[in-house]
Amino acid sequence: MMDQYLKLGKKIDSLTARTPWNNTFHDIVRELYSSEEADVVAGMPYTLSPLDRISRVTGIDELRLQRILEGLCRKGLVMDIWNEKEARYYYLPSPLAVGIFEFTMMRTGENLNSKQWAKMFHDYFEAFFPANFSHDEKVSIMRVIPVEETVAPENHIEFYDYEKISSIIDGTDTYAIGLCSCRNEKHLLDEKRCDAPLDGCSSFGLGADYMIRNDLARQVSKTEMLENFARSREHGLVFCAWNTQKKTMAVCHCCKCCCNYLAGMNKFGFTNSVITSSFLSAIDTTLCTGCGTCVEVCPVNAIGLVSANDHAHPKRKVARVDPNLCIGCGVCASKCPKQGLSMVKRGQRVIHPETLFETTVLATLERGTLQNQIFDNPQSLTHEFMRTFLGAFLRLPPVKKALMSDVLRSSFLSFMKVGATLQGKKWMTEL
Repeated sequence: MMDQYLKLGKKIDSLTARTPWNNTFHDIVRELYSSEEADVVAGMPYTLSPLDRISRVTGIDELRLQRILEGLCRKGLVMDIWNEKEARYYYLPSPLAVGIFEFTMMRTGENLNSKQWAKMFHDYFEAFFPANFSHDEKVSIMRVIPVEETVAPENHIEFYDYEKISSIIDGTDTYAIGLCSCRNEKHLLDEKRCDAPLDGCSSFGLGADYMIRNDLARQVSKTEMLENFARSREHGLVFCAWNTQKKTMAVCHCCKCCCNYLAGMNKFGFTNSVITSSFLSAIDTTLCTGCGTCVEVCPVNAIGLVSANDHAHPKRKVARVDPNLCIGCGVCASKCPKQGLSMVKRGQRVIHPETLFETTVLATLERGTLQNQIFDNPQSLTHEFMRTFLGAFLRLPPVKKALMSDVLRSSFLSFMKVGATLQGKKWMTEL
Protein backbone atom coordinates (compact mmCIF):
# COMPACT_ATOMS: atom_id res chain seq x y z
CA MET A 1 0.00 0.00 0.00
CA MET A 2 1.24 3.47 -0.90
CA ASP A 3 2.38 5.57 2.06
CA GLN A 4 -0.49 7.98 2.88
CA TYR A 5 1.88 10.95 2.87
CA LEU A 6 3.33 9.97 -0.50
CA LYS A 7 -0.25 9.77 -1.79
CA LEU A 8 -0.89 13.24 -0.36
CA GLY A 9 2.32 14.53 -1.95
CA LYS A 10 1.21 13.25 -5.36
CA LYS A 11 -2.11 15.02 -4.88
CA ILE A 12 -0.48 18.36 -4.05
CA ASP A 13 1.89 17.95 -7.00
CA SER A 14 -1.15 17.60 -9.25
CA LEU A 15 -2.55 21.04 -8.40
CA THR A 16 -1.57 24.46 -9.80
CA ALA A 17 2.08 24.36 -8.67
CA ARG A 18 4.38 21.36 -9.16
CA THR A 19 5.84 19.98 -5.94
CA PRO A 20 8.34 17.23 -6.71
CA TRP A 21 8.67 14.57 -4.06
CA ASN A 22 11.83 14.45 -1.97
CA ASN A 23 12.74 13.85 1.66
CA THR A 24 12.17 17.48 2.61
CA PHE A 25 8.68 17.55 1.13
CA HIS A 26 7.94 14.28 2.92
CA ASP A 27 8.97 15.94 6.18
CA ILE A 28 6.78 18.96 5.41
CA VAL A 29 3.56 17.02 4.85
CA ARG A 30 4.19 14.70 7.83
CA GLU A 31 4.70 17.75 10.04
CA LEU A 32 1.71 19.77 8.85
CA TYR A 33 -0.98 17.10 8.28
CA SER A 34 -2.27 14.50 10.72
CA SER A 35 -2.78 11.05 9.22
CA GLU A 36 -6.54 11.69 9.16
CA GLU A 37 -6.07 15.04 7.42
CA ALA A 38 -3.67 13.50 4.90
CA ASP A 39 -6.24 10.88 3.95
CA VAL A 40 -8.99 13.48 3.51
CA VAL A 41 -6.97 15.86 1.32
CA ALA A 42 -5.56 13.03 -0.77
CA GLY A 43 -9.07 11.71 -1.38
CA MET A 44 -11.04 14.93 -1.98
CA PRO A 45 -11.67 16.39 -5.47
CA TYR A 46 -8.97 18.50 -7.12
CA THR A 47 -11.31 21.47 -7.65
CA LEU A 48 -13.68 23.57 -5.53
CA SER A 49 -16.38 21.26 -4.19
CA PRO A 50 -19.19 21.51 -1.59
CA LEU A 51 -19.27 19.42 1.55
CA ASP A 52 -21.84 16.92 0.28
CA ARG A 53 -19.82 16.10 -2.83
CA ILE A 54 -16.59 15.68 -0.86
CA SER A 55 -18.50 13.39 1.50
CA ARG A 56 -19.70 11.25 -1.41
CA VAL A 57 -16.23 11.08 -2.95
CA THR A 58 -14.36 10.26 0.27
CA GLY A 59 -17.04 8.16 1.96
CA ILE A 60 -16.77 10.22 5.16
CA ASP A 61 -19.99 11.36 6.84
CA GLU A 62 -20.64 15.08 6.59
CA LEU A 63 -20.45 15.95 10.29
CA ARG A 64 -17.04 14.33 10.76
CA LEU A 65 -15.84 15.66 7.41
CA GLN A 66 -16.86 19.22 8.21
CA ARG A 67 -14.87 19.10 11.46
CA ILE A 68 -11.77 17.89 9.61
CA LEU A 69 -12.12 20.45 6.81
CA GLU A 70 -12.59 23.33 9.26
CA GLY A 71 -9.38 22.30 11.02
CA LEU A 72 -7.53 22.13 7.70
CA CYS A 73 -8.81 25.60 6.75
CA ARG A 74 -7.56 27.08 10.03
CA LYS A 75 -4.13 25.66 9.17
CA GLY A 76 -4.27 26.99 5.60
CA LEU A 77 -4.05 23.49 4.13
CA VAL A 78 -7.52 23.70 2.57
CA MET A 79 -9.23 26.87 1.32
CA ASP A 80 -12.93 27.53 1.82
CA ILE A 81 -14.89 29.97 -0.33
CA TRP A 82 -18.44 31.07 0.44
CA ASN A 83 -20.91 30.73 -2.43
CA GLU A 84 -23.46 33.46 -1.77
CA LYS A 85 -26.04 32.14 -4.24
CA GLU A 86 -26.03 28.62 -2.82
CA ALA A 87 -25.41 29.75 0.77
CA ARG A 88 -22.71 27.16 1.40
CA TYR A 89 -18.93 26.76 1.43
CA TYR A 90 -16.85 25.18 -1.30
CA TYR A 91 -13.50 23.61 -0.38
CA LEU A 92 -10.23 23.31 -2.29
CA PRO A 93 -6.92 21.61 -1.39
CA SER A 94 -4.19 24.26 -1.02
CA PRO A 95 -1.27 24.05 -3.46
CA LEU A 96 2.19 24.69 -2.08
CA ALA A 97 2.22 28.28 -3.41
CA VAL A 98 0.23 30.40 -3.17
CA GLY A 99 -1.15 28.27 -0.38
CA ILE A 100 0.53 25.88 2.06
CA PHE A 101 3.75 27.85 2.46
CA GLU A 102 2.17 31.28 2.78
CA PHE A 103 -0.66 30.30 5.11
CA THR A 104 1.58 28.15 7.31
CA MET A 105 4.12 30.93 7.79
CA MET A 106 1.32 33.46 8.47
CA ARG A 107 -0.03 31.47 11.39
CA THR A 108 0.42 33.04 14.81
CA GLY A 109 0.00 31.82 18.34
CA GLU A 110 1.76 29.65 20.86
CA ASN A 111 3.05 26.09 20.49
CA LEU A 112 3.72 26.39 16.75
CA ASN A 113 6.83 24.82 15.23
CA SER A 114 7.36 27.93 13.13
CA LYS A 115 11.16 27.84 13.08
CA GLN A 116 11.17 24.19 12.00
CA TRP A 117 8.60 24.93 9.29
CA ALA A 118 10.69 27.87 8.04
CA LYS A 119 13.78 25.67 7.68
CA MET A 120 11.92 22.96 5.79
CA PHE A 121 10.31 25.39 3.35
CA HIS A 122 13.60 27.22 2.85
CA ASP A 123 15.31 23.96 1.91
CA TYR A 124 12.46 22.82 -0.33
CA PHE A 125 12.45 25.88 -2.59
CA GLU A 126 15.66 24.54 -4.15
CA ALA A 127 13.43 21.94 -5.82
CA PHE A 128 10.28 24.04 -6.19
CA PHE A 129 11.53 26.75 -8.53
CA PRO A 130 13.13 24.51 -11.18
CA ALA A 131 9.99 22.37 -11.19
CA ASN A 132 7.79 25.37 -11.99
CA PHE A 133 9.87 27.79 -14.04
CA SER A 134 12.66 25.94 -15.85
CA HIS A 135 10.70 25.30 -19.07
CA ASP A 136 10.03 28.91 -20.06
CA GLU A 137 6.60 28.95 -18.41
CA LYS A 138 4.63 32.08 -19.24
CA VAL A 139 2.16 31.98 -16.35
CA SER A 140 2.95 32.70 -12.72
CA ILE A 141 0.49 33.12 -9.89
CA MET A 142 2.03 36.52 -9.11
CA ARG A 143 2.21 39.76 -11.13
CA VAL A 144 3.93 43.06 -10.41
CA ILE A 145 1.97 46.27 -9.82
CA PRO A 146 3.91 49.52 -10.36
CA VAL A 147 4.09 52.32 -7.80
CA GLU A 148 1.20 54.41 -9.09
CA GLU A 149 2.87 57.81 -8.86
CA THR A 150 5.82 56.75 -11.00
CA VAL A 151 3.87 56.05 -14.20
CA ALA A 152 4.59 58.84 -16.69
CA PRO A 153 1.51 61.03 -17.37
CA GLU A 154 1.57 60.31 -21.10
CA ASN A 155 1.05 56.62 -20.27
CA HIS A 156 -2.00 57.06 -18.04
CA ILE A 157 -4.38 56.38 -20.93
CA GLU A 158 -3.09 52.78 -20.93
CA PHE A 159 -2.80 52.50 -17.16
CA TYR A 160 -5.70 50.19 -16.36
CA ASP A 161 -7.52 49.96 -13.03
CA TYR A 162 -6.29 46.45 -12.27
CA GLU A 163 -2.73 47.82 -12.44
CA LYS A 164 -3.41 50.41 -9.73
CA ILE A 165 -3.31 49.72 -6.01
CA SER A 166 -5.82 52.52 -5.42
CA SER A 167 -8.39 50.84 -7.68
CA ILE A 168 -7.90 47.44 -6.04
CA ILE A 169 -8.52 49.02 -2.63
CA ASP A 170 -11.53 51.00 -3.87
CA GLY A 171 -12.99 47.89 -5.52
CA THR A 172 -13.86 46.07 -2.29
CA ASP A 173 -15.04 46.71 1.24
CA THR A 174 -13.28 43.88 3.07
CA TYR A 175 -9.60 44.15 3.98
CA ALA A 176 -7.13 42.09 5.99
CA ILE A 177 -3.44 42.37 6.89
CA GLY A 178 -1.27 39.47 8.01
CA LEU A 179 2.34 38.44 8.42
CA CYS A 180 4.51 38.42 5.33
CA SER A 181 5.24 34.70 5.04
CA CYS A 182 8.62 35.24 3.36
CA ARG A 183 9.91 37.84 5.83
CA ASN A 184 8.67 35.76 8.75
CA GLU A 185 10.46 32.71 7.33
CA LYS A 186 13.73 34.67 6.95
CA HIS A 187 13.27 36.27 10.39
CA LEU A 188 12.92 32.88 12.03
CA LEU A 189 16.10 31.71 10.26
CA ASP A 190 18.02 34.89 11.19
CA GLU A 191 18.37 35.74 7.48
CA LYS A 192 16.23 38.90 7.38
CA ARG A 193 18.49 41.79 6.29
CA CYS A 194 15.96 44.59 5.78
CA ASP A 195 14.06 46.88 8.14
CA ALA A 196 10.69 46.19 6.51
CA PRO A 197 7.99 45.18 9.03
CA LEU A 198 7.01 41.56 9.39
CA ASP A 199 3.35 42.29 8.75
CA GLY A 200 1.86 43.90 5.66
CA CYS A 201 0.56 41.10 3.46
CA SER A 202 -2.76 42.45 2.14
CA SER A 203 -5.88 40.57 1.16
CA PHE A 204 -9.18 41.77 -0.26
CA GLY A 205 -12.74 40.55 -0.81
CA LEU A 206 -13.06 36.76 -0.82
CA GLY A 207 -9.37 36.45 -0.01
CA ALA A 208 -9.75 38.66 3.06
CA ASP A 209 -12.88 36.75 4.11
CA TYR A 210 -10.92 33.49 4.09
CA MET A 211 -7.97 34.95 6.01
CA ILE A 212 -10.13 36.61 8.66
CA ARG A 213 -12.42 33.61 9.10
CA ASN A 214 -9.50 31.28 9.72
CA ASP A 215 -7.43 33.63 11.93
CA LEU A 216 -4.65 33.90 9.37
CA ALA A 217 -4.89 37.71 9.21
CA ARG A 218 -6.65 40.55 11.01
CA GLN A 219 -9.46 42.60 9.56
CA VAL A 220 -8.61 46.26 8.98
CA SER A 221 -10.34 49.38 7.71
CA LYS A 222 -9.81 50.99 4.32
CA THR A 223 -7.81 53.73 6.01
CA GLU A 224 -5.51 51.19 7.67
CA MET A 225 -5.00 49.46 4.33
CA LEU A 226 -4.06 52.75 2.64
CA GLU A 227 -1.60 53.44 5.46
CA ASN A 228 -0.17 49.94 5.04
CA PHE A 229 0.64 50.58 1.38
CA ALA A 230 2.05 54.03 2.15
CA ARG A 231 4.38 52.46 4.72
CA SER A 232 5.52 49.86 2.20
CA ARG A 233 6.27 52.54 -0.40
CA GLU A 234 8.49 54.26 2.17
CA HIS A 235 10.36 50.99 2.66
CA GLY A 236 10.78 50.54 -1.10
CA LEU A 237 8.79 47.31 -1.25
CA VAL A 238 7.54 45.70 -4.45
CA PHE A 239 3.81 45.13 -4.85
CA CYS A 240 3.03 41.67 -6.25
CA ALA A 241 -0.62 40.77 -6.72
CA TRP A 242 -2.35 37.55 -7.61
CA ASN A 243 -2.11 37.31 -11.37
CA THR A 244 -5.68 38.30 -12.26
CA GLN A 245 -7.32 41.42 -13.62
CA LYS A 246 -10.61 40.96 -11.76
CA LYS A 247 -11.25 40.39 -8.05
CA THR A 248 -7.64 40.64 -6.93
CA MET A 249 -7.63 38.71 -3.65
CA ALA A 250 -4.16 39.48 -2.34
CA VAL A 251 -1.16 41.76 -2.78
CA CYS A 252 2.25 40.93 -1.34
CA HIS A 253 4.66 43.61 -0.14
CA CYS A 254 7.99 42.16 -1.22
CA CYS A 255 11.57 42.99 -0.29
CA LYS A 256 14.72 42.03 -2.12
CA CYS A 257 16.30 40.08 0.70
CA CYS A 258 13.33 37.97 1.81
CA CYS A 259 10.80 37.44 -0.99
CA ASN A 260 10.87 33.89 -2.34
CA TYR A 261 9.27 34.81 -5.65
CA LEU A 262 11.88 37.53 -6.25
CA ALA A 263 14.46 34.93 -5.19
CA GLY A 264 13.22 32.88 -8.12
CA MET A 265 14.88 35.59 -10.22
CA ASN A 266 17.74 36.71 -7.98
CA LYS A 267 18.83 33.36 -6.58
CA PHE A 268 17.67 30.78 -9.11
CA GLY A 269 17.77 32.85 -12.31
CA PHE A 270 14.17 32.26 -13.43
CA THR A 271 13.00 35.62 -14.79
CA ASN A 272 9.52 34.14 -15.29
CA SER A 273 8.89 33.46 -11.58
CA VAL A 274 7.00 36.78 -11.39
CA ILE A 275 5.03 38.28 -14.27
CA THR A 276 6.13 41.85 -15.00
CA SER A 277 3.86 44.86 -15.16
CA SER A 278 3.18 46.46 -18.55
CA PHE A 279 5.66 49.21 -17.72
CA LEU A 280 9.40 49.62 -17.85
CA SER A 281 11.80 51.90 -16.02
CA ALA A 282 13.19 54.70 -18.21
CA ILE A 283 16.08 56.99 -17.25
CA ASP A 284 16.37 60.66 -18.14
CA THR A 285 20.15 60.91 -18.53
CA THR A 286 19.96 64.72 -18.36
CA LEU A 287 18.74 64.45 -14.76
CA CYS A 288 20.70 61.36 -13.68
CA THR A 289 23.71 62.17 -11.46
CA GLY A 290 24.94 58.60 -11.18
CA CYS A 291 24.30 58.56 -7.43
CA GLY A 292 23.48 54.85 -7.51
CA THR A 293 20.28 55.02 -5.45
CA CYS A 294 18.31 53.18 -8.13
CA VAL A 295 20.99 50.50 -8.31
CA GLU A 296 20.75 49.96 -4.57
CA VAL A 297 16.95 49.76 -4.36
CA CYS A 298 16.23 47.74 -7.52
CA PRO A 299 14.80 44.44 -6.25
CA VAL A 300 16.04 42.35 -9.19
CA ASN A 301 19.42 43.92 -9.97
CA ALA A 302 18.18 45.30 -13.28
CA ILE A 303 20.04 48.63 -13.03
CA GLY A 304 23.76 49.39 -13.22
CA LEU A 305 26.01 52.42 -13.60
CA VAL A 306 27.81 52.96 -16.91
CA SER A 307 29.92 55.71 -18.43
CA ALA A 308 27.94 58.78 -19.49
CA ASN A 309 30.33 59.30 -22.42
CA ASP A 310 30.66 62.92 -21.31
CA HIS A 311 33.95 64.23 -22.70
CA ALA A 312 33.76 67.27 -20.41
CA HIS A 313 33.39 65.00 -17.38
CA PRO A 314 35.01 61.66 -18.32
CA LYS A 315 34.37 60.08 -14.91
CA ARG A 316 30.64 60.83 -14.94
CA LYS A 317 28.34 57.83 -14.77
CA VAL A 318 24.64 57.35 -15.41
CA ALA A 319 22.21 54.57 -14.64
CA ARG A 320 21.21 52.02 -17.27
CA VAL A 321 18.24 49.64 -17.12
CA ASP A 322 18.34 46.09 -18.47
CA PRO A 323 14.87 45.72 -20.04
CA ASN A 324 15.19 41.94 -19.90
CA LEU A 325 15.39 42.04 -16.10
CA CYS A 326 13.21 45.03 -15.19
CA ILE A 327 9.90 43.89 -13.66
CA GLY A 328 8.25 47.31 -13.88
CA CYS A 329 7.73 47.83 -10.14
CA GLY A 330 8.59 51.55 -10.04
CA VAL A 331 10.61 51.31 -6.82
CA CYS A 332 13.63 52.93 -8.49
CA ALA A 333 11.56 55.84 -9.79
CA SER A 334 9.94 56.40 -6.40
CA LYS A 335 13.36 56.62 -4.69
CA CYS A 336 15.33 58.67 -7.25
CA PRO A 337 16.36 61.92 -5.51
CA LYS A 338 16.44 63.80 -8.84
CA GLN A 339 13.21 62.33 -10.26
CA GLY A 340 15.28 61.08 -13.14
CA LEU A 341 13.32 57.86 -13.66
CA SER A 342 9.74 57.14 -14.66
CA MET A 343 7.69 54.16 -15.76
CA VAL A 344 6.87 54.03 -19.47
CA LYS A 345 5.01 51.50 -21.62
CA ARG A 346 6.79 48.34 -22.61
CA GLY A 347 7.09 47.72 -26.32
CA GLN A 348 4.36 45.10 -25.99
CA ARG A 349 1.65 45.11 -23.31
CA VAL A 350 1.86 42.20 -20.87
CA ILE A 351 -1.39 40.23 -20.97
CA HIS A 352 -2.57 39.18 -17.52
CA PRO A 353 -5.42 36.63 -17.15
CA GLU A 354 -8.78 38.19 -16.36
CA THR A 355 -9.83 35.80 -13.59
CA LEU A 356 -8.41 33.23 -11.21
CA PHE A 357 -10.17 30.61 -13.33
CA GLU A 358 -8.13 31.66 -16.38
CA THR A 359 -4.89 31.78 -14.39
CA THR A 360 -5.56 28.28 -13.07
CA VAL A 361 -6.36 26.86 -16.51
CA LEU A 362 -3.26 28.35 -18.14
CA ALA A 363 -0.92 27.50 -15.25
CA THR A 364 -2.07 23.89 -15.05
CA LEU A 365 -1.85 23.53 -18.84
CA GLU A 366 1.78 24.65 -18.73
CA ARG A 367 2.59 22.39 -15.78
CA GLY A 368 0.83 19.33 -17.18
CA THR A 369 -1.98 19.09 -14.61
CA LEU A 370 -4.97 20.62 -16.43
CA GLN A 371 -6.60 17.20 -16.78
CA ASN A 372 -7.06 17.11 -12.99
CA GLN A 373 -9.12 20.30 -13.13
CA ILE A 374 -11.49 18.71 -15.68
CA PHE A 375 -11.78 15.17 -14.34
CA ASP A 376 -11.39 16.01 -10.69
CA ASN A 377 -12.62 12.93 -8.79
CA PRO A 378 -9.56 10.99 -7.59
CA GLN A 379 -11.74 8.02 -6.55
CA SER A 380 -13.40 7.50 -9.96
CA LEU A 381 -11.82 4.95 -12.31
CA THR A 382 -13.47 6.71 -15.25
CA HIS A 383 -11.97 10.03 -14.21
CA GLU A 384 -8.60 8.35 -13.70
CA PHE A 385 -8.69 6.94 -17.23
CA MET A 386 -9.70 10.31 -18.70
CA ARG A 387 -7.00 12.12 -16.71
CA THR A 388 -4.39 9.74 -18.07
CA PHE A 389 -5.66 10.00 -21.66
CA LEU A 390 -6.15 13.78 -21.69
CA GLY A 391 -2.92 14.42 -19.80
CA ALA A 392 -0.90 12.49 -22.39
CA PHE A 393 -2.57 14.47 -25.18
CA LEU A 394 -2.07 17.87 -23.54
CA ARG A 395 1.58 17.13 -22.81
CA LEU A 396 2.34 16.77 -26.52
CA PRO A 397 4.59 19.77 -27.27
CA PRO A 398 2.68 20.87 -30.42
CA VAL A 399 -0.65 20.72 -28.58
CA LYS A 400 0.56 22.68 -25.54
CA LYS A 401 2.29 25.25 -27.75
CA ALA A 402 -0.84 25.75 -29.85
CA LEU A 403 -3.20 26.14 -26.87
CA MET A 404 -0.89 28.65 -25.17
CA SER A 405 -0.43 30.70 -28.35
CA ASP A 406 -2.03 34.11 -28.73
CA VAL A 407 -4.06 32.74 -31.65
CA LEU A 408 -5.81 29.94 -29.77
CA ARG A 409 -5.56 30.92 -26.10
CA SER A 410 -8.72 33.03 -26.04
CA SER A 411 -10.76 30.37 -27.85
CA PHE A 412 -9.42 27.67 -25.56
CA LEU A 413 -10.33 29.64 -22.43
CA SER A 414 -13.82 30.27 -23.82
CA PHE A 415 -14.22 26.53 -24.42
CA MET A 416 -13.14 25.81 -20.84
CA LYS A 417 -15.64 28.37 -19.50
CA VAL A 418 -18.47 26.76 -21.48
CA GLY A 419 -17.50 23.35 -20.10
CA ALA A 420 -17.47 24.65 -16.53
CA THR A 421 -20.84 26.34 -17.04
CA LEU A 422 -22.39 23.10 -18.32
CA GLN A 423 -21.15 21.42 -15.13
CA GLY A 424 -22.91 24.05 -13.01
CA LYS A 425 -19.65 25.82 -12.15
CA LYS A 426 -20.24 29.14 -13.89
CA TRP A 427 -19.64 31.09 -10.67
CA MET A 428 -16.13 29.59 -10.46
CA THR A 429 -15.25 31.05 -13.86
CA GLU A 430 -15.99 34.51 -12.48
CA LEU A 431 -13.64 34.35 -9.48
